[in-house]
Amino acid sequence: METTTGRARGRNPRGQGERLREEIVTATVRLLDELGDDQALSMRAVARAVGVAATSVYIHFADRDALVLAALERFHGDLVRAVDGAEEGAADPVGKLRARVLVLGAWVHEHPGLYKVLHESTLNQRAAMAFKQELAERTTAAVRRCMDAGLAPADDAAAVSLDLRAAVHGAVSMRVNQPDLPWPPLAEQVDRFLAKLVGVRL
Repeated sequence: METTTGRARGRNPRGQGERLREEIVTATVRLLDELGDDQALSMRAVARAVGVAATSVYIHFADRDALVLAALERFHGDLVRAVDGAEEGAADPVGKLRARVLVLGAWVHEHPGLYKVLHESTLNQRAAMAFKQELAERTTAAVRRCMDAGLAPADDAAAVSLDLRAAVHGAVSMRVNQPDLPWPPLAEQVDRFLAKLVGVRL
């Protein structure tokens, strides 16, 4: 059921098509976070949220998948910047890696619907999401810095990073899908992951 109430919106002045596109993507991000399911999203609901006719949405996006991908790429870019920014308050490579992982957990807690669409939707089977590699590569680089500094045992940083990301995504996904279970604080689990999988001392 579409419940979003749109607002009346005037025609964009000539040359401001990109501005409308950004408004459409912003509305889609919000709706996907509310719905937690890309299949429940309709182009009409997005158009109504922006205050335009559905045809205006189709001018910028050929279909729902293209629109959802644009929204997910926007969300992922915001997440990458937040995770990178988390490193600034940490003093050493281990603290920076820990801060990155904890911010990821905090974002998932705030945006469970977007997380589900980003990682658990059927769209993942139909479309390549190459932009997701950016966060993975940055986590690998953070793990490698711990090893280079002698704060973690020398190992294959890519393999260790994959193990760490699999554990963290499992922990946050279970929280999203089974929120009523008596979960321990995520920080405690993250510290165990870092100690057991990366080999750092906290």
